[in-house]
Formats: sequence, C-alpha cells, structure tokens
Amino acid sequence: MRVHRSRLALPRAAAAALALALAAHTKAAGADGRAEWPWWRGPLGNGVSPSGDPPVRWSEKQNVRFKVAIEGDGLATPAVWGDRIFVLSAVSLDAAEAARAAAKPSGTPAKHRFLVTAFDRRDGSVVWQRVAVERTPHEGHHEESGWATASPVTDGERLYAHFGSAGTFAYTLTGELVWKTDLGDMTARLGYGEGSSPALWDDTLIVTWDHEGESFVVALDARSGKERWRKPRPGELTSWSTPLIREHEGRVHVIVAASGRTRGYDLRDGQELWSLSGLGMNAIPTPTYDAGILYLASGKRDSPRMQAVDLRGARGDLDGSRAVRWTLDKDTPYVSTPLLYRGQLYFFKHVMSILTSVDAETGAVRFSERLELGNVFASPVAAAGRIYVLGRDGKALVLAPGPSLQVLAENRLDDRFDASPVVVGSDLYLRGRRFLYALARTGAD
Repeated sequence: MRVHRSRLALPRAAAAALALALAAHTKAAGADGRAEWPWWRGPLGNGVSPSGDPPVRWSEKQNVRFKVAIEGDGLATPAVWGDRIFVLSAVSLDAAEAARAAAKPSGTPAKHRFLVTAFDRRDGSVVWQRVAVERTPHEGHHEESGWATASPVTDGERLYAHFGSAGTFAYTLTGELVWKTDLGDMTARLGYGEGSSPALWDDTLIVTWDHEGESFVVALDARSGKERWRKPRPGELTSWSTPLIREHEGRVHVIVAASGRTRGYDLRDGQELWSLSGLGMNAIPTPTYDAGILYLASGKRDSPRMQAVDLRGARGDLDGSRAVRWTLDKDTPYVSTPLLYRGQLYFFKHVMSILTSVDAETGAVRFSERLELGNVFASPVAAAGRIYVLGRDGKALVLAPGPSLQVLAENRLDDRFDASPVVVGSDLYLRGRRFLYALARTGAD
C-alpha cells in the first residue's frame, strides 16, 4: 500500500478549529445538535451521531422494538425527523417482468409505483404514504441495485424525495405535495442505474446529474422547486456520488466528486471555485469534510484512490499542488462512504469486508483486516464511542475506535441490507430490503 504525502505536514486541528468546523455545519439540514437524522450521512453530514447511544447487541429476539414490512424495494437510507421515519421505495406493477429486467439490466423494465412512506418512530405504524409517480423506467439497472436508490433529505419543514429520472418531489412532513420537477432522463453507464442523492443547505437543494449524456449540477429553490442555477459538467461520465455542501472561508462550497474532476462550486451562483482530478471511473462515495480538510475516495478495482485535500486557500486547478496532502491507492471503498471518527478514517475495500483505518492527518495505515461480514454496501456510522458496520447478508459488527481492530459485538438479522444505519437517540434504525427495524434496549443489552 502506497501513501503519498506532500512536503508540508498537516497540523492537528486544535479544539477551537474543530468547534468552528462544527459551527459551520449548522446551516445544513438538521445540523444543530438535535436528535435527528435528516440526511443519509446524519446530522453532521459525516455519519456520526453526536448524541446517540444505540444498543450494542441485537438479534431477531433481542432489542428489537419493532420490525415492520416495507412496501416495495429500495436501497435508500431513511431520514428521521421528530417522530417520523421517512422511507423511499418502488413497487413493481408487474412482478414477473421486474424480475426478468433485474436479472438482465438491458431488458425492458416494468412499470413502477414510486412511494414515499412516513412511519411512526414509536411503533412502526404507517402514518402516511404517497404515490409520487407511476411510470415505466426508461432503462434498466444493475442486478444488485433498484429504482429507489437516492436517500431523502429534510429540513424539518419539508421532505425532499428524489427518484432521479422519475422526478424530484417536495412534501410537507404531513404528506402534502408542495412541488415536483422533472430534470429529464439519465443514461447510466452500462445500464447500471442511478444513485446520487440530493443535498440541502438552507433553502437550496442540490442535485448532481452525471451520466452518459450532458452532465450538469443544478441548484433548486427548496421552497418552490424552481432552478436557481445550472452548471454544465463537460466531459463528466456517470457517477453515483452524492454532493456535499460545506461552509469554508466565508463561502459555501458545493463539492461534487466525479470520475473526471472533483469540483467545488459556490452555492450562491454555481461559480467553479476549484477542481481536482484523480478519482478514476465510477465515483460513488460521498466526500467527507472536517476542519478545512476534504477526504475523497473511489474504489473501482483497477483504480482505487483516496485523497486528502486541504481547502484552505484552495482556488483553481489543484492538480500537483500542495493542497493534496496525501493519497492512498489501495483497499479504498467502491460503494460505501468512509467514516471519519476521532482522527481516523474507516473504510472497506471495494465492496469486500476488508476494513482499513488510516490516520486522517497523515494517511498512515493503522490496521487493515478482514471482518467476518460478507460483502458491504452500507457506510459505517458512529455513536457513543462505538462504530457500527453492516453487511449485506444481515450480519453487523460493533467496533471500538482506535489504532487496532477491536470487535465489541456480533449481531445478525434475517434480512439483506444495502442502506446505511441510522442513529437517533437510543434507537438504531436499519432499512432492509424487506423490513424496517427499530433496535433499542428493551432489556439486558
């Protein structure tokens, strides 16, 4: 494994700098320290629950507060606000044709009903459900993917549900449709389907549209759905990465990782602030940011790459500059997004259960070990001094953070999991392919 560093050493962030960085998050959806999970990477946008304390152990018979069936299929991580859990799914109106299309992405898809469902956090009952749209997708998807792949986001007033080519929808939290918009039809590379989720900052919703046609990034007025600006992304092919929005040095940066160049745009008008190449094909993980440093990753087998980028003073073309603090070219994640927790980055190799941890400051590897977890799509999360990792076959591990691997607990449920865990207070929510679980301490932990 090669770690490449620039000549300037990165100093550790002081407590004051960290406090400022956290303060800069407060304009993102839900990032005010409340016990919510408004976006797929949580209230701070990094997979960490600052106030959560979920159970360490669970099974089908232990610490399950409720387990309810989800109508339809989907990979989207839920959003949580107040006493509601919001889940997106898609229901085939021709099950036999859907099975054939899933097995052969180039086949003709079935007509689908795209659903937005609000569950009650207390007992898992359905509070409301809306049909966003019924339509036949214009192309297929990867056999391990689905039609409801983008995760919803909420600001506590509205819920934004993005179904890609099937449309983008805004609802009140009581289920009233506020607006909807159609951004067109995406042409995904190799017919693999769509996956990028929207990102929200104040009253601006950002959607990335990287595909085999004319790629762009668009800013929508979150109150009306009208376009504020749209910027073409010439030369960018299909990517599935969700944009990250962060305030830095007096500007709000819309950070879009991509196969060609990762770019930072000014939230106000879409002006390109900086760009950097190097991630390679099939960019999927969402960027991670802390205290002025941006962490980027991709993990396609023939071009694994991770980059630590210092955005302080970053302008223009960053290739070959001292802004790139270190790079890593082995064992990086393909689908899941790295977790930055207590000074270390944790990530899986490709979709395998080889977990690597590196020092976020230097990129030095702390450990790289295979877990008994099977393949992994879900991204790690952290709460209460623990790390939660979830395999596709229903097995989950709880780990202690630190320079060596320490497994605190092994758990298993009877479902398949592609969505990432959600932590709200003492609850751990897991969205499976068939069921939504609420895990909480119901007795001895």
